[in-house]
Amino acid sequence: MSRRCGGASPAAAPRRRAAVGSAAGDALGGPFEFGPHGAFSARFPAPGNGGEMCGGGGWDPGEATDDTQMAVLVAESLLERGGLDLPDIFARFQRWAASEPKDIGLQTEDVLTNGMPWDLAAATHFQVNQRAAGNGSLMRASTSAVYFAAAGQEATMNAARRIAALTHGDRAAWEGTAIFHELIRLTFEEVDLLTALPDILALVHPDHRGRYATVLAPDWHPDQATEFNGAVWPCLGSAVWALRTTNSFEDAIRAAIDLGGDTDTVAAVTGGLAGARYGLDAIPAHWTQPLHVPLPGFDGRVLRLADLLHLAYCLGS
Repeated sequence: MSRRCGGASPAAAPRRRAAVGSAAGDALGGPFEFGPHGAFSARFPAPGNGGEMCGGGGWDPGEATDDTQMAVLVAESLLERGGLDLPDIFARFQRWAASEPKDIGLQTEDVLTNGMPWDLAAATHFQVNQRAAGNGSLMRASTSAVYFAAAGQEATMNAARRIAALTHGDRAAWEGTAIFHELIRLTFEEVDLLTALPDILALVHPDHRGRYATVLAPDWHPDQATEFNGAVWPCLGSAVWALRTTNSFEDAIRAAIDLGGDTDTVAAVTGGLAGARYGLDAIPAHWTQPLHVPLPGFDGRVLRLADLLHLAYCLGS
């Protein structure tokens, strides 16, 4: 970042936890992407053995995927521009996409490379394809959720929708990202996010409220999903389920990855929520120490744990 934050407020320190938790979940889930149910626990049956940041599937141990890479780009834009500058975020995404990152969603890639301007690219993609409800805007939302938390309910949910709309023309993706933003905000205010869900659902656009109410219900299980968890609503529902059915950061991440499918993103979303809920100290050190986030297209930069902590600290200041 070109801008350095000074002394951060006392509230900033707890807010580190969501961004770092999301990055840890992402890096842990990446090697298991599109794998079968239960693959993580089959390889690591006992929690805490220290080898879970194993790498594989093209990822080095502790390497974050496109989920966290894009979240960092959003964070750096917010900090350097002093707020929400949508053309700037889009330009950073384009620069990153042009550098051939290891992984990029097909829809996101098309939007960022179709030659349309920032305010038309996603809408045009949706008009042509009629499919744009992937989880690609949700996966990168941890940093913006931290940044806008202090602005209140309306501001954080609206910011989520606007950032999501840069790459996803389907409002379903906007609403899922807005729910995530509000869940993070409430957790920072020490509100039990699980009991707050009915109130949050009342703020969701009516066209999408029913679908989210289904996947966020207390009795919903990911096995009941009617779509692959690469779609935004089962992805968010799976993350909330992992949080609801476990009692620690580590167990929530294990449960998320064991669902199989889009494991890096489900674990990234789970990690953001669980990190906010349980705190930075609840994330095992052998998970955070190897963390690193390459930024293709940005002069070979690689963020390490200290960089992520500083970035998250500034977001919450």
